[in-house]
Amino acid sequence: MNCSLTRALFLPCALILAALLHLWLGSEISAGQQVNLLFGAKAETPQDFQFLQSALPRLCMALIIGATLGLAGSLLQQLTQNRLLSPMTLGTSSGAWLSLLILTLLAPQFASEHRDLAALIGAGTTTVIVFLLAGRLGFSGLPIVLSGMAINLLFAAIAAALILLNDQYAQPLFVWSSGDLAQVSWDKVIWLLPRLLWPLPLLFLAPRVLTLLRLGEQGARARGMNLLPIFALFLLLALWYSAVAVAAAGIVGFIGLLTPNLARIAGMRRAGSELAMSPLLGALLLTATDSLAMFASQGGILVPSGATAALIGAPMLVWLLRKGEGGQIEEKPWSIQREPGRFTLPLLILFGLVSGAGAIFLDHLQDGWMLAVPEPIIWQLRWPGILTALSAGTGLAVAGVILQRLIRNPLASPDILGISAGATLAIIIGAVSGQVINSPSMIANALAGSLGVLALLLLLNARQQFSPGRLAMIGISLAALMEACLQLVMTQGGDRAFALLSWMQGATYLVTGDKALMLFIGCMFCLGITLFGERALTLLSISETVARGRGLATGAARTALLAVVGLVCALVTALVGPIAFIGLLAPHLASLLGARGVRQHLLYAALIGSGVMLLSEALSRTLIPPSTLPVGSLTSIIGGSYFVYLLSRRRFASA
Repeated sequence: MNCSLTRALFLPCALILAALLHLWLGSEISAGQQVNLLFGAKAETPQDFQFLQSALPRLCMALIIGATLGLAGSLLQQLTQNRLLSPMTLGTSSGAWLSLLILTLLAPQFASEHRDLAALIGAGTTTVIVFLLAGRLGFSGLPIVLSGMAINLLFAAIAAALILLNDQYAQPLFVWSSGDLAQVSWDKVIWLLPRLLWPLPLLFLAPRVLTLLRLGEQGARARGMNLLPIFALFLLLALWYSAVAVAAAGIVGFIGLLTPNLARIAGMRRAGSELAMSPLLGALLLTATDSLAMFASQGGILVPSGATAALIGAPMLVWLLRKGEGGQIEEKPWSIQREPGRFTLPLLILFGLVSGAGAIFLDHLQDGWMLAVPEPIIWQLRWPGILTALSAGTGLAVAGVILQRLIRNPLASPDILGISAGATLAIIIGAVSGQVINSPSMIANALAGSLGVLALLLLLNARQQFSPGRLAMIGISLAALMEACLQLVMTQGGDRAFALLSWMQGATYLVTGDKALMLFIGCMFCLGITLFGERALTLLSISETVARGRGLATGAARTALLAVVGLVCALVTALVGPIAFIGLLAPHLASLLGARGVRQHLLYAALIGSGVMLLSEALSRTLIPPSTLPVGSLTSIIGGSYFVYLLSRRRFASA
């Protein structure tokens, strides 16, 4: 009895203490004066007004937004029985940011007055797209997580390209996109409360509905519940709460993902108890996180609350993996279900040649598109970018083939597993400490970051045999951690922030000739090593048992192949920037085209990866002259669009 009472009182007491700490950090007046002001004393000094009009509203926003995200996360996870699902993994935040960004650039006056409406439209539209892509049968597994990740990467690439072209107009959005809880009045709290309170009566029906949903469609119908309309109603309710939170406070990640999992760890197994505890945990987590953000900002550096939430949430999510949370998602064995056509290889070679010719000869002048032999001075400026695109496409394709075969998951890639994010994070840390972006010295940083992630993958998945669900969670957490660090730098503004943003989009035009040659030699070396280890990769892609039965030292072979992946990611990320989707789509398309053996798979994937990169290189300088788009942004848009198409056709299930 005493134990139950202690558990019941712990969370409210912790919430009260967190609120008191938040007020102490957010105000310069004494606790006694704070109490007097709360009980009606007249404000006389600027510090008194700051407490009433800034500190108190900020605390209320932290409590309300945290509770809202916790509630939305619990609803989403219980509706779909998917422990990976949250407003963050659905792509809601990236959709809201892209919508607001577009409106800011097209109609700045309207965006200034109705930014909440713009964010709501973007968040809602994105969530609908993701659910349509995943399909009703894909809600409880990996498809919906992959759909959200694809939309996140695609929208982030589009938003980054727009910012690079209009940086002077879009800079103020960085703070909002990082999750800004700072307040100067009660206006946002007043705007927020009525939008959150009117759906509350529906929540009284939620525990019974969510309990019946756990029985499945047949069980629910046997008890008189029509599953589809009830599911749609509560899904819309979760979407509403998510969108309102994003519109009011910006992008705050991990709260909606972590709190339902923490509630289950605390013993809240019933639908109603989890739904009740998740908002309290969300309010506690965000209040404590915002207190940490305010404390860190006292040194004169602006630390956004959303970025701080990601910095705390990512390690917590990794800890949850070790606790066994996050759900189990069935892994499909590696299989190829079609033979390559007679003209497959010639067509791939032709695609590569045409893309290469376009990168060399295509120009866009006043008279329009034209093919022309570049002048010597133009060629000196152009060839490093062309060689960089060729090398990066080949190297990332090789890395993707290794990962997809080692893990026996056709959708594994440096992007999803967080390897590229680890390299990127290491370079961001180096840039903040004073190192030059795009310098060869950054290769060591990137290699340490990518190998660190690979070591983490080996550590966390040694007993789970690389469960796709766990791998996806690691990728999500590391990508969010990288994004949080980038946001911390971007919100400070200045030349370093813009240079980081340009590098983040894979700007091949910034790569010099010696760096391009270094990248080419490194990627060709990695390709050669992989071809040399063809037998080991073939056996490991079948099964661990078969590989050991054939006398292969599986541990050493896997470590060597993963080291090749780490080296490729380090080279590409350090010298070019993070390039999304090539490591996923090139091997995946190669398998769809019927590549069976390792050598054939590597050849097809390398042709596809280098061809797409060269095509992006040609388009980057000819789409909107005289401006030059980063190749990485175009690659993400092209690859992301095609990946979304694959998800919509369910083609990935048969790969």
